[in-house]
Amino acid sequence: MGVEQKILGSSRIGMSATPGRHASGSHMLQNIDWVTILLYFLLVGLGWMNIYAAVYSPDNVVNIMSFDINSGKQLVWIAASLILIIVLLVVDYKVYEHLAYPIYGAIILLLLVTLAVAKPIAGSRSWLDLGGGIRLQPAELAKFATALAASKFLSTVNLRQQNFADQMKLAAITLLPPAIIILQNETGSALVFAAFILAYFREGISPLILIIGGSVAAVFILTLLVPKLYLILAITVLLALATWLDYRLLRRYKTMMALWVLVVGMIFSVDFFVNNVLQPHQQNRIKALINPEADPLGFGWNVTQSKIAIGSGGFWGKGFLEGTQTKFDFVPEQSTDFIFCTIGEEQGWVGSTVLIGLFMFLMIRVVMVAERQKSVFGRAYGYCVASIIFFHFLVNVGMTIGLAPVVGIPLPFFSYGGSSLWSFTILLFILIAIDANRSQDLAR
Repeated sequence: MGVEQKILGSSRIGMSATPGRHASGSHMLQNIDWVTILLYFLLVGLGWMNIYAAVYSPDNVVNIMSFDINSGKQLVWIAASLILIIVLLVVDYKVYEHLAYPIYGAIILLLLVTLAVAKPIAGSRSWLDLGGGIRLQPAELAKFATALAASKFLSTVNLRQQNFADQMKLAAITLLPPAIIILQNETGSALVFAAFILAYFREGISPLILIIGGSVAAVFILTLLVPKLYLILAITVLLALATWLDYRLLRRYKTMMALWVLVVGMIFSVDFFVNNVLQPHQQNRIKALINPEADPLGFGWNVTQSKIAIGSGGFWGKGFLEGTQTKFDFVPEQSTDFIFCTIGEEQGWVGSTVLIGLFMFLMIRVVMVAERQKSVFGRAYGYCVASIIFFHFLVNVGMTIGLAPVVGIPLPFFSYGGSSLWSFTILLFILIAIDANRSQDLAR
């Protein structure tokens, strides 16, 4: 009887295990965030149509699906992304956490290989030629790999304890990829990694780092816009006012004096940095941001024509495929970095507002998904995704309207390019896969 009971017991366990596995699959389908997926396909679809609008010529009409133009090529990348999505959702979600470091290491190796063997394109050694006219930019893939590795690390430490060693390790994980990317002369892609600080802030890193970073950026920009004497006077008044409002700062007068000297030193070093460290094309980007009208036919051309295209759309826009600035190629890189101009010109203020609203909805949705995760890894990864999308969106739209330097950052899911589309697809659907299985995670 004892043997029979053991056999019957083991058979019951086996019978119950199989339905459990099937239930897990159906449970995942029920938990998938279809709203986020809908937003993804909506943005990709709109992007595809606007890529066609950007290259459309009324004198030589080509079918939107023709492989001779960017919209047809992008369709291939979109189809490949569908296969990629299925793979990302079918793979066991735990793989993303368990293999976070190996994936990160593989991408670092790929970046180094690219630096060594890539042929210069427009001064940048960031593209791998895969043959058949297909090129891959590993710098785009480094974003999701860094997000995975950083999230894995954050799941093993507590940043709120302000452990300096842990912070240095996290900084190394974050800064290694952009360091290699800068060596590839791809500064715009490297800047994106600054977005990770927003995710780290959510996980408990000191807000002082954000304050210092923001202050340094503000002083740098103001030094380019305001005469140095006025800026130094303003800094002096602000420090004096802060001391007057909080008399306890008088006890730290040495610290206040050191801060004043540091800021003044930075103000006088900005010119040296711009003129002696930055390359000529990078200097022109700064000049175009400050005053594009100074050289409207030279370094100010892109920004000036971009603003003209967006402004000419008015309230309702000129209509789909009716943009004159687009048709006559006044704006360079119209289907990639300046794709937002096509929306502004052809769909006007209304279309631009709708697009911005869709991106805002997506970013809010990603944050909501991140907050409902039951693991630190899932939550941290979700915030990394939201931060990267936010940075790309903010800088891309900002540079088309003259509020950010032209640094070659694509608009997520919208700009032409397979590497960019794959990168954002992987970023988003790894999060969707993790979220669909969140009930199986234990809070850490």
